[in-house]
Amino acid sequence: MYDRILVVCTGNICRSPVAEFLLRDALVRAGRQPQVASAGVGALVGDPAHETAVAMMSARGVDLAPHRARQADVSICRNADLVLVMESHHREALTDIDPTVRGKTFLLGHWGKFEIPDPYRRSQAVWDEAVGLIDRGVADWVRRL
Repeated sequence: MYDRILVVCTGNICRSPVAEFLLRDALVRAGRQPQVASAGVGALVGDPAHETAVAMMSARGVDLAPHRARQADVSICRNADLVLVMESHHREALTDIDPTVRGKTFLLGHWGKFEIPDPYRRSQAVWDEAVGLIDRGVADWVRRL
């Protein structure tokens, strides 16, 4: 059983906070009481979620205001039962931080065999695509957890 899940992207202000909050919400609705957290491999430590992410999630009734970016480290990685990343290079970066994390690290898009592009400083269309893929990845994992 995966009760402690870590979601990772680059800066921990766009994709991973969105996935963290959506995954936690979906698992709670499925009757689980998970610990879902997020971090970045190059985190903008202490920064809030990006304003576009905040606005997009607010429109869905999800409040990202409490989020603050944090850097992935050995302690955070080892505390997780499952680590979900947005792109393959995040797995490699985490392995550099803590080699023991490799066997429990998967793409959020693992089941659909896709990566989630970084929407940072990009158009609304890229944000829409990224959030749509996050939704898809979250739904796929919730069905299997």
